[in-house]
Amino acid sequence: MSPGTEPQREMLSLVTARVRDAYVRKPFYVDGALDLVAVCRQLSERGLTHALVKDASTGTERLGIFTTTNLRDALLLPTPPAQLPVREASRFDIVSVQADADLVEALWLMVRHRVHRLLVKDGDAIVGVLGQLDLVSFVANHSHIIGAQIDDAASVADLQAAAQRVDDLVRLLHGSGIRIERVMRLVNELNTRIFARLWSLVAPAELVANSCLLTMGSEGRGEQILRTDQDNALLLRDGFNFSGLPEVAARFNAALVQLGWPPCPGDIMLTNPLWRQPIAAFRETLRGWVHGADPEGPMHLAIFFDAAAKAGDAALLAEAREHLGRVLSGADTFLARFAAAADQFQEPGNWLSRLTHKRDEQPLDLKKLGTFPIVHGVRALSLKYGVRAPGTVDRLAALVAAGRLEERLARDVGDALHLLIGIRLTHQLRQRERGEAASNEVRPSDLSTLEREPLHDALAIVKRFRLFLRQHFRFDTL
Repeated sequence: MSPGTEPQREMLSLVTARVRDAYVRKPFYVDGALDLVAVCRQLSERGLTHALVKDASTGTERLGIFTTTNLRDALLLPTPPAQLPVREASRFDIVSVQADADLVEALWLMVRHRVHRLLVKDGDAIVGVLGQLDLVSFVANHSHIIGAQIDDAASVADLQAAAQRVDDLVRLLHGSGIRIERVMRLVNELNTRIFARLWSLVAPAELVANSCLLTMGSEGRGEQILRTDQDNALLLRDGFNFSGLPEVAARFNAALVQLGWPPCPGDIMLTNPLWRQPIAAFRETLRGWVHGADPEGPMHLAIFFDAAAKAGDAALLAEAREHLGRVLSGADTFLARFAAAADQFQEPGNWLSRLTHKRDEQPLDLKKLGTFPIVHGVRALSLKYGVRAPGTVDRLAALVAAGRLEERLARDVGDALHLLIGIRLTHQLRQRERGEAASNEVRPSDLSTLEREPLHDALAIVKRFRLFLRQHFRFDTL
């Protein structure tokens, strides 16, 4: 690669990159009459997992492909591999793509035809083979381009362009079948950098140094993929005063709206004085949420417990968490009432039959029936046993390690959560494509057969977890 090529590649947008910009492997050809053992020997010598097969046994020359997957199937045939021509184990319905096609088209072709490799052409000339792993690696590695754009942003408009690229990345990765937890991890990292850069653009350096910017809710847990409503707060160092704080808070929240985070309907934002306090005052607020009479106290506590530091002095958040642990000591009755919220949304009496009824148009709320009971139930257990891991799955692992949760149940609950988030993301992306607002509701009639049965199993796991919570916290005594 020439010295000038790499900078050009680094500047490629996820939405403008072409197939030729990814790693297209040079074609390696074998004769269709060559036996499998000889072909595998050549592949091993070259470190390859596929070969293009030229065959003229039918009277006209045709081109096929032989992969390690074909080898697996060939080993089940009665003919010994050393006597089996590679053409007998190859497929000749190769899907091709032009080198100048968009990466999105290549991903779409792989998903539509359920193949892991595409033949890349430049006109009629064969350029090589694009593998799914190489394509996904290219896309994932280009997340650092978004990161660089975020770090270099000089305005909210610059950050807005980067935020749009994050959405493009989500569509590409989710559409290509990347595991939902990996998508969440990548999006969380990029969003963290967006929050930090935005705060540095709107807040003076002295405010940044004497405060801790928090995101909460699903954003704090690292489980938000598409941008939903804001949940943010600011902890201030005791003794630090900044007269322009309300104006800075207003600019910050308004900028987030511009970047695609709608305002929080519950006003959980910096513009609300409740969510921008010196640490000493906030310690008293935490105590009031646990021991006071404010009906919104438990909800506010749940939101805060998911907080993650995005900019400034993270020690302020650690101090607040330490204080919360002391406040909760011996508060078993409060924790039981707190945990009971996970059981507030009951499944419709006919939810099982509705999932099997393909024409059912009555929506199911995946958040109320699925993700919320899991997230809040795990949150309650974590509060009770002093677990401080940021995300739900990490909290499950910590609870298992502490002997507070059976490993199989924790694994099932984590798998159910990822499945529910994945199904919800699929349908939210479809809603956005139709110009609709993304929601948590899914009509059974919109579910594919491959979604309906796993969703049924996931909701059954949620039901089992809720039963565990009822017994563990003894809801019947409340």
